[in-house]
This record gives sequence, structure tokens and C-alpha cells, in this order.
Amino acid sequence: MADSFAILLLDKEKGVTSFESLYPVKRAHRGVKIGHAGTLDKFASGLMVVLLGQATRLTPLFSSFDKEYAASVRFGFETDTLDPEGEIIAEAPIPSEEALKAVIPSFIGVQTQIPPVYSAIHVNGKRAYREARKGNDIDMPEREIRIDSLDLLSFSGDEAVFRASVSKGTYIRALARDIALRAGSRGYLTELRRLRVGPWTLSDASLSTEELLKKTGLLSDIMLRPAEKKLIDNGTIRKSAVISDSDPEKPYAFLSFGDGIYGIGAKADGKLSVLARL
Repeated sequence: MADSFAILLLDKEKGVTSFESLYPVKRAHRGVKIGHAGTLDKFASGLMVVLLGQATRLTPLFSSFDKEYAASVRFGFETDTLDPEGEIIAEAPIPSEEALKAVIPSFIGVQTQIPPVYSAIHVNGKRAYREARKGNDIDMPEREIRIDSLDLLSFSGDEAVFRASVSKGTYIRALARDIALRAGSRGYLTELRRLRVGPWTLSDASLSTEELLKKTGLLSDIMLRPAEKKLIDNGTIRKSAVISDSDPEKPYAFLSFGDGIYGIGAKADGKLSVLARL
């Protein structure tokens, strides 16, 4: 696929911002639009999905993928940011391993979560973290999230390591806070590593963009009539232009005239459109 359409899997290091972690990519692809499918906090590490060129048009799709994390939680204290960079604001006894195991099942499934005050969420038109830094009180709105799995991997002293698979919009910092509270304690994240975004892990970093897209299972193969190419170049795909579709139920497609991939198509309301040309 052309450089103007590419997906890269980046292993972000802890201690740098997500924006800073993109510097090498920007230097290597000057003049190409670069986006991502979700940032990581400065103290966190792991998988970031980087989108180049017209692949940025798929940002809403990739941002909606579920994610998996390994998270280290320290109990006995809570910080205002719910991470190691914040100030301690509360203290409580350290929970037992049995108490943690007892509350974990209550977090599985669809539920509501109050995001951290120190987050980029807009509240009344203003970024929550900016208002928090000013010392202003913020009423954070609850949001619906889904936790598919939550496993306690280890517990020693005052720290536990969890593995969690969660829906878009889930804050692991808030999950750490809530686990601690439900177990009769207080807690905050000391480490966080993103292991997976949708079907992708860092072990997929060597795959081509086409292979990464195929791994999503969201794209069929559509063959188009070569005689319609001029119209399609101008943004019009008539039903008569489609020769075949390998799976009409899939929401996206690789578009082809029989001589390689022409682009990525989106299917909506019975219509097919070109989302990106390759």
C-alpha cells in the first residue's frame, strides 16, 4: 500500500507523552498527515496505533476498538491524578487478597464509570484537567463502559497487578480507584501498559497495512467494473459498478478493479463509498 495510507503499531515508552512518541514517525514521513487511535498517559507504555495519510479517515473505527491492559495498582493511598505523578489526597488500610478477589466479579459487564478529574474530557466546554489544575471543582459526568475481563495476576505487599480487557472510553485509572474503594481501601496506578487494541498486539508490528486491516475482519473484497473507474475516481459508485462482494455484511471493503487494491470502501445505508484511495 502507498505511503499515503499506512498503519503503524508503535511501542510507546513510559516517561514521554504520546505526542513526543510520534516525533520519529513525523521525521520519517514529513508532509504526511499523521494521527493515532488513542493516546496513552505519560507514565504509561505500550501499543499505540499510528495512522498515516488517508488512513486517518479510519480513526473513528480504530478508536472504537476494545483494549487490553496490564495495570499495577498501589493500595493504601489515592492521588488526585490516580497515577504516580499526583499528590496524595486520601489514605486507607491495605485490602487483603481475598477482598480483592471478592470484588473483581462485580466489575465484569456493562456499567457506569466516573472518569478521572485529570482527563481531557470536556465539561461545560472546558478540559477537565485544566480546570482541576486551577483548583476548580468539577462535576464529572458518568459514562457507560464495558469490562469484558478483569484478572488479578499477582498481589504482594501493597501492590497488585491486574489484566483488564475493556471497551472504548474506559479509564484504567478510574478502574483502579473503584477496585480499591469497593475493597475498602484507596488506590492509584503505578504502572500501565497497553497490550492490545482490537485485534492487534505489538507482535503484529511487522505486518503490512493490508495484513493489519485483514486482521480486523471488518473488510470484504469488492470487485469493481473497470468501465466505471472514471466515475469512481470522481466519488460515485453506482450499484451497477459492483461485480462481486465477498461478504456484503461486512461494513468496509478492499476495492479493486482486478489489478491490485484501489482503495478502502465504506458501506452504509445500502450505499458504497470510497473512504480512502491507495
